[in-house]
Amino acid sequence: MIREKNEYEHLLTKFYEKSLILESMSEFHPVLHFFFMDSIAHIDYSLCTLAYNILSVRNLMNMQYMRWRIDEEKIGDRVYFPEFINWLKENHPDDYEKLPSLWQQIYTSDKVPSYRSFRIVLDPDSFQPVPVKYFELFIKEFFDKNFLNRIYQTSSLGKLFDAFIAEKKA
Repeated sequence: MIREKNEYEHLLTKFYEKSLILESMSEFHPVLHFFFMDSIAHIDYSLCTLAYNILSVRNLMNMQYMRWRIDEEKIGDRVYFPEFINWLKENHPDDYEKLPSLWQQIYTSDKVPSYRSFRIVLDPDSFQPVPVKYFELFIKEFFDKNFLNRIYQTSSLGKLFDAFIAEKKA
């Protein structure tokens, strides 16, 4: 029996109700903001593929965005973001532990999870979809006020990223 709405569709509704209206997004660190929005897009894409038919208009639109973002990820200092996450893990473990778990899982070099065909995949050997509880956690972490405060340009994380880039370019 096919349910009228599945659990992923209900989670999409909760996800779409989130708002950044109280944030000054123009003051977000440009690279951290890109990867914040990129993660949100991957969450959205992954949830949509689980909630809707793969050929739905929503999923087709998402695929177009995700193709575009592959090139955008390689522009400027964005290319250093995965390396920065690993550097944080090694040199600033307290700051690393405060990052959203999705960033820890996707960008840490010793982890298996990745983006595969734009979807979030926690276990590449499994054919099971990512459980709803993980998406709930990802959404909670990315919209947590403490995390949002850390992606501003003048935040400690923003300053750490800038210091990391200065060290890389020295």
